[in-house]
Amino acid sequence: MEVQLGAAKVAKYAAGESGDTLEVIERPHGGLSAVLADGQRSGRSAKVISNIVARKAISLLGEGVRDGAVARAAHDYLRTHREGQVSAELQMLSVDLQSCSIVISRNSRCPALIVRAGNAAVFDDPSEPIGIHCYTKPVIRELPLEPDTYVILYTDGLTCGPADAASTVALLSLVEAAARGRASAQALADQLLRVGLTAQSGRPKDDISVLVMAVLSGDVPHGVRRLSVSFPV
Repeated sequence: MEVQLGAAKVAKYAAGESGDTLEVIERPHGGLSAVLADGQRSGRSAKVISNIVARKAISLLGEGVRDGAVARAAHDYLRTHREGQVSAELQMLSVDLQSCSIVISRNSRCPALIVRAGNAAVFDDPSEPIGIHCYTKPVIRELPLEPDTYVILYTDGLTCGPADAASTVALLSLVEAAARGRASAQALADQLLRVGLTAQSGRPKDDISVLVMAVLSGDVPHGVRRLSVSFPV
């Protein structure tokens, strides 16, 4: 099997800097984790918040802390650091080679979209952003690590606000079609971002970030790992 991660993100129109932060780290016991944080508001102030959250989460994941505990600790840290005055939406997506599983952790209004062996599902259990209320905890789903699996996380800029039933169905249909064609993770992330930008006439009303994990069948020659990053300057 091959695990692919693909991401695409863009800042709110005329904001200059995206308030979303995306980080990836290898897990000390095998596998990798991606952290997607969406800071309250947009622009520079939101970026400061999302950076605080993402750095805390990444540092703990790198120390071998389990995903659920990481989300709780990130909440406690932000709430203490900012005295409960600001919030962030935190989503994490991990491949854990110890348990041979995919772990999805959400503190977000946006659902996770999942396609496994041609069957589509929406992981939309209610969850709260971190940083405000006491004892906020994530909602977590664990899936077997199997080929023909796609998991998509995104921030609310993709749907111009909290995802509703219509927007979720439309996105899920697009993901199902891409999965049937065995699209790469990066190709699907780019496609979803294009859909969001087109719907907003190329002027996104909020920061948009899309994260895609694809588990595809087949061997990778020599077990080569690759990481590629592209951004404008």
